[in-house]
Amino acid sequence: MTDLDPEKLHVAFRDSVDPYKLTIPRKYTLTHSDSTGDLFLTIGTDYDNDQISGLYTRFMRDEVLAEWQMKNNNYELHLFMHVSGGLCFGWAGLRNRIFRHHLPLVLQVIREGDKELFEKRPEIKNFELSVHFQSNRKKYDKIENFGIFK
Repeated sequence: MTDLDPEKLHVAFRDSVDPYKLTIPRKYTLTHSDSTGDLFLTIGTDYDNDQISGLYTRFMRDEVLAEWQMKNNNYELHLFMHVSGGLCFGWAGLRNRIFRHHLPLVLQVIREGDKELFEKRPEIKNFELSVHFQSNRKKYDKIENFGIFK
């Protein structure tokens, strides 16, 4: 896993999301540039469809979507990763390994990109983290609890 280079991270807040307040809906759209290594994180009340609608992104399907959800009066962070199905590059087993390998970096990106929230509400690093590996192959289509965010 590669450590995050904060200079390569570009963060945009939209939909009047308050950087200091955890409100639902709060959703993350994460994409990257293979050529520059830049990471693009949008934080809003909905996913950034403009960011994921380009032909290259639709072909690669390597974006990560995430959102805070409320369950039993507790916040949980849910990540969604497209392992297979539709228009995407690579077979499911390979993509599954790649997503799992880069999961720590994805969490670093969310924490760094939304750092004002994590500084204001340090207890959220103790909230549950679930990862949805989405696939048209039963073997890879699963939801896994990864414990607490930290």
